[in-house]
Amino acid sequence: MTGKISILVLLSLVAICNCIKVTYDSRSFIIDGQRKLLISGSIHYPRSTPQMWPDLIKKAKAGGLNTIETYVFWNAHEPQRRQYDFTGNLDLMRFLKTVRDEGLYIILRIGPYVCAEWNFGGFPVWLHNMDGVKFRTANAVFMNEMQNFTTLIVDMAKKEKLFARQGGPIIISQIENEFGNVEDPYGDAGKVYMKWAANMAVSLKTGSPWIMCQQKDAPSIVINTCNGWYCDDFTPNNASSPKIWTENWAGWFMSWGSVRPKRASEDVAFAVARFYQRGGSVQNYYMYHGGTNFGRTAGGPYITTSYDYDAPLDEYGNLNQPKYGHLTQLHNLLVSMEKTLTEGNVTEIDFGNGAEGTVFVNGQTTSCFFSNKNTSSDAIINYEDMNITVPAWSVSIFPDCQTEAYNTAKINTQTSKMVKRENGAEDQPGALKWTWRPENLDLAVVQGKGSIQANEILDQKVLNDASDYLWYMTSVDIDEKDPVWSNNMTIRINGTGHVLHAYVNGEFVGSKWGKYDVHNYAFEVSIKLKPGKNKISLLSALVGLKNYGAFFDNYKAGVCGYVHIVGRKGDETIIKDLSTNQWIYKNNLQGLDNQLYSQKSKFAVQWQLGYLPVNTSMTWYKTTFKAPLGKDPVVLDLLGLGKGYAWVNGNNLGRYWPSFIAPKDGCDDVCDYRATYDASQCNYGCGEPTQRWYHVPRDFLSTTGVNELVLFEEFGGNPSQVNFKTVVVGSACGSAYEHKTMELSCQGRSISRIKFASFGNPTGTCGSFTIGTCEGSKDAISILRKACVGKETCSLVANENIFGPTSCAHASKKLLVEAACAI
Repeated sequence: MTGKISILVLLSLVAICNCIKVTYDSRSFIIDGQRKLLISGSIHYPRSTPQMWPDLIKKAKAGGLNTIETYVFWNAHEPQRRQYDFTGNLDLMRFLKTVRDEGLYIILRIGPYVCAEWNFGGFPVWLHNMDGVKFRTANAVFMNEMQNFTTLIVDMAKKEKLFARQGGPIIISQIENEFGNVEDPYGDAGKVYMKWAANMAVSLKTGSPWIMCQQKDAPSIVINTCNGWYCDDFTPNNASSPKIWTENWAGWFMSWGSVRPKRASEDVAFAVARFYQRGGSVQNYYMYHGGTNFGRTAGGPYITTSYDYDAPLDEYGNLNQPKYGHLTQLHNLLVSMEKTLTEGNVTEIDFGNGAEGTVFVNGQTTSCFFSNKNTSSDAIINYEDMNITVPAWSVSIFPDCQTEAYNTAKINTQTSKMVKRENGAEDQPGALKWTWRPENLDLAVVQGKGSIQANEILDQKVLNDASDYLWYMTSVDIDEKDPVWSNNMTIRINGTGHVLHAYVNGEFVGSKWGKYDVHNYAFEVSIKLKPGKNKISLLSALVGLKNYGAFFDNYKAGVCGYVHIVGRKGDETIIKDLSTNQWIYKNNLQGLDNQLYSQKSKFAVQWQLGYLPVNTSMTWYKTTFKAPLGKDPVVLDLLGLGKGYAWVNGNNLGRYWPSFIAPKDGCDDVCDYRATYDASQCNYGCGEPTQRWYHVPRDFLSTTGVNELVLFEEFGGNPSQVNFKTVVVGSACGSAYEHKTMELSCQGRSISRIKFASFGNPTGTCGSFTIGTCEGSKDAISILRKACVGKETCSLVANENIFGPTSCAHASKKLLVEAACAI
């Protein structure tokens, strides 16, 4: 009887257990006994909103991904020690469940250091201010806090049954992040810490593998992985580990004052195809959807609010075509070959001059990759009586080793030209009616009052990064008998790459700021002092704390080093050092303390009507507006403003700085993908604001009532040009090589006109196509008009049966089409 009961209990346990077993070897991950080719994309939950998550993840799945990767952002979740926030777009468990509900796997990169161009690399600043702490080394204070947060996240996921062994989607977790890139300066203590981190993570018993990216000396209990533009030549440090690419940089981030980077679709596809050709198991796009650095989350310093990253899904969640479509075709093909790529015998062939072949044989199935790393010459490869032409810097995939199904350099998907569309009642600049009020500077500039005193100049981080703004205030007694007194006096200040505004005796005397790659500067400006006591008030404005590098946490922020009064008498220069004066500190601006951006604030009154001051620093502006119609993404045009913050219905859209103009040179009229990529190539936006448009998620808007926009203008600007628009496809350019299907979509709108169509050897880029030397005998424009105009989507096969014979003989032919979308 006891035996029967035991069997029944065992059977019942089996029935209710949805456990997923995750193992691996050198070829692949093995999930429930099945070898898997994992194609992943990074979507960071705080860089979008809960309303956006389902659509982003559905589009990722439709794009051929089977895995979603995200970091976990420590400083966002624990802004104050042991006070946690998992609400709104920080609801990590809700995000993970949304991924689960789409049937996708998850790579959870807990870190908890993330880098990610995120403020302070994801570390909370209160941690930096703990007694005796040292980051990322064998330090008990740091390790205790790191273990506490890591355990918290693991326990939360376990409680929701989100790990694979519980039947959940998390198949891989990450501890630490890119420590190997900076490990050497930490010495032996850094190595001790790294090994501790690996052991600590594994001790949490998630039941799934742990990884460490960019960690060549990772212990064997975790898997080391690769980050970069290309990882085809990467080899794990353990022969039994699979080859994992945790960050395939699909584009690059922007910094204030920079041009906008772009990475060609052909090059990204080339890198992915090469990776799987060379035995890759897991590849993750960083980013698949970059999103937005809302509030004060951007790091750097000097990282922009937009984190678009030229990802397959743009900042607003639209398809970034052709990158999205071109990669989707590759993903679908790779997954169809999954069994052969992960189980088959592998033969590599060197054809010379950069041309290589890889043959996978699994039973009766044979699949081939032919790659050409030459950057200028096509390769003619002879394989089993076939002469195969592989264009320069490309990979051709033959799933049956007989017919080319895909080449990374041949785009067979549309290019979408996105436009900002006027939509609704509030589409013209004049439609917004503004009120305003000045920021109250009296306490700091006139009275010099604050809450902290010290006989030294403090690093701005000592106040736990509660605000971008910190006042440094002191006074100096001086008269004509003082050695520094002269008719030619200046104040000289050491700053750390962020923004500085200086006031002397209540008068503004000047501002200074750095740029992304210059973090320190000396600010010097002429001043006039009076005999007796003189008040000096310096306002430091952070633009994101440093997020990367060895000991990056020790880089100072704010006014650092010295403040000097400099006098000149003839050839003599005399310095009066104020660094050890009594300094008074006031955190934040009064308007921010009073939450003037919030509709619930009791101080958000006394806004002034009528005359609207423009180009006036330290000014607040407020207006109301109706939400643009429809469901298209909404953007706020802040051209004409200087620098500051924007709030919609109390939601902080992030820092704005449209007055920071990119250099006039450094852009490429034509982007040639045929070379090893770096972020200096294929740039655009020269001579323009680095960022003009700011995302307003539909979550932030009321569709039934009035919405409120509040701006804090730090430098001075003119809000009269500010307006809202929606982002839509303005034109769609289809491309298909012979015998491939050309597809066009206006993504929710109808095709209104065919502007160009040619089958043969047309040339050019979207918006500037040109008919070539040969063309199909039938009128391609008429054919496209009949098939597409009035429809949201249409498709046609590019061949002579439809478009008529050409005089191109046996040369490669293609179809190019440009269609206008109804807007």
